[in-house]
Amino acid sequence: MPFIETGFPGLKIFEPRVFGDHRGYFLESFNENTFKEAGIDAYFVQDNESKSMYGVVRGLHYQLNPFAQAKLVRVIIGQVLDVVVDVRKGSPTYGQKFEIILSGENKKQLFIPRGFAHGFSVLEDNTIFSYKCDNFYSKESEGGILFTDAALGIDWQVPADKMLVSDKDFHNPLLKDSINNFEFKS
Repeated sequence: MPFIETGFPGLKIFEPRVFGDHRGYFLESFNENTFKEAGIDAYFVQDNESKSMYGVVRGLHYQLNPFAQAKLVRVIIGQVLDVVVDVRKGSPTYGQKFEIILSGENKKQLFIPRGFAHGFSVLEDNTIFSYKCDNFYSKESEGGILFTDAALGIDWQVPADKMLVSDKDFHNPLLKDSINNFEFKS
C-alpha cells in the first residue's frame, strides 16, 4: 500500500507510485479505490490551489462542524513544511502536532481527517500548493489556532523577520483558548 501511518489516528502519508523516464513523469495523485482500501472513505467536492513566495505562513486553520473538512494536500512545485494539530477532544494525540516536508520533488501527500488544524510554511519561492476537500468552505465556520502558540512548539523553518502572515492568522487564539466542536471517534 502506498500509505504510511503517522501515529495519529486517521492521519496518513500517501506516497503515489511515480513512473518516470526521459520525457518526465506520470503519477496517479488520487484513486478512490486505493484510498478506500486504506480505510479512507472521503468524497472530495472542492479542489483548491495557492501560489506563494518564500516565507509565507498560512494557518493554523480548520472548519467547525457541520462544515468540517478532510483534506488531501500536496505540493506541485516548490516545497512547504506542512503542519497539522489534532484538535479532536478525546483523541490520544489531542493537542499534538505532526510535521512533514511536502515538495514537488518528493511527491508525498498528506491525508488530513476532519478535526485537525492545518497550516504550512513556504520554503521555496513560487510554490504551488494544492488540496482536495470533502466539504465546501463556509466563512462562518472558520476556526484557527495561533501559529506561534508556544505550547505547540512549531519551528516553521522560516526566520521570524522573513515570515509573511495574514492579519487574520496573527489574531487566532492559542490552542487552549480555541473553540472547536470535534470529538474523537475510534
